[in-house]
Amino acid sequence: MSKQAETNSPDETIELSLYKAHEKVYPREIKGRFQFKRKLAVWVLLGLFYVLPWITWGEQQAILFDLPQRRFYIFGLTLWPQDFIFLALMLIIAAFALFFFTALAGRLWCGYACPQTVWTEVFIWLEQWTEGNRNKRMKLDKGPWTREKILRKGSKQFLWITFALWTGFTFVGFFTPIKELAEHIWQWTMGPWETFWLFFYALATYGNAGFLREQVCLYMCPYARFQSAMFDKETLIISYDEQRGEPRMRGKKRRESEAPGDCIDCTMCVQVCPTGIDIRDGLQYECIACAACIDACDEVMEKSGMPKGLIKYTTENALQGKPTHILRPRTLIYMVILLGLVTAFGVSLANRSAIDMNVIHDRNSFYRVVDANTIENVYTLKVMNKGTEATEYAVQATGLDGLEVVLGLADQTVSAAPGELVIVPMKIRASKQVANQRIHGITVTVSDVAASGENTSENIKYFGYKK
Repeated sequence: MSKQAETNSPDETIELSLYKAHEKVYPREIKGRFQFKRKLAVWVLLGLFYVLPWITWGEQQAILFDLPQRRFYIFGLTLWPQDFIFLALMLIIAAFALFFFTALAGRLWCGYACPQTVWTEVFIWLEQWTEGNRNKRMKLDKGPWTREKILRKGSKQFLWITFALWTGFTFVGFFTPIKELAEHIWQWTMGPWETFWLFFYALATYGNAGFLREQVCLYMCPYARFQSAMFDKETLIISYDEQRGEPRMRGKKRRESEAPGDCIDCTMCVQVCPTGIDIRDGLQYECIACAACIDACDEVMEKSGMPKGLIKYTTENALQGKPTHILRPRTLIYMVILLGLVTAFGVSLANRSAIDMNVIHDRNSFYRVVDANTIENVYTLKVMNKGTEATEYAVQATGLDGLEVVLGLADQTVSAAPGELVIVPMKIRASKQVANQRIHGITVTVSDVAASGENTSENIKYFGYKK
């Protein structure tokens, strides 16, 4: 018979819960060097998000993703679906930047730049403003529904919903010109998709940053699960110095102890944590590296007359008394790759042509005989204007003497509106003597007729004729 059976009667029922009920986290407001940096990051990132759509660049909104017209406007630069390579490069750069900063100093992205963290911080500020500090919020939630509670809770919800709706409006403003969108809202003439995305994004903001908060980081975000794969013993992480802090004591017990640890067990590090964890239990996947516990502990240490740094950014090797190397092969490799990708992105963007072209050889016949002295090859020329103004293009062929380009157009120039793809039949002629019954490589160049001198070219490997 098992020990459990001996201690419990047969009729006794034991209930075991596999899931822990969610407990609301009431983070305490704290000031410090890391919280100053976090607040600065919040103001900068949200400032960019809410202000950029209202900035005009030339005659166009500075940043506008015009999906119906398939145009992306970014500070005077117009990108088309054919420029997808730039989006791919940006995503690769973002991935390697995440690898680099995570290997260097842990979850910096989560603590300072993640949209979930940034918007949650604003919602907490609004909550603190309407309901008070941590103790007042806890007391308010436990107390009965009074007039004051209704006013405070109602004010918080009003601010939350207003801020969420403004966020949804701004989000849609990146895809529909925001000034036109504001007029549509004022006149109640918004389209169905604009209406859907405005309220959907507002609801997502309210739900994630106001209602779910830390639960998104704990249960929904995949990054918390695989971050350990990017950590090593040289990664800077937020850690509690157990050798210095233990045994933790407070009050009379601490005063009577001969050798207490520096930790006075005030639990301030727990109270300020937005995810509600105790950093003294060691590194946990719930930690988003906001460093609030560092600022709180440093403040307590200063008031207690003890040196700061009981909780600090350090490495596992440093905690074990081993040498630490922040710049190591892993971080250096990430850095080199990241710099290379950024350089490649900048160079390719700077050399990006406003003309896109493609030449396709006629499959029906390799060549045609025009007269006794001339042969021609037939092609289909595709020219796309990736600029912002209507343009005329001239077409030339080089690589052999006396090449002549004949387009299936009256004026022998290609006219294209912004974003227009023009398909034109094209013949390239040469004398039989120059062709000499051989296959040659030539170059077709499409040039802007205007004074800008913009041009692009494509090499054709097979031109000529054989009997």
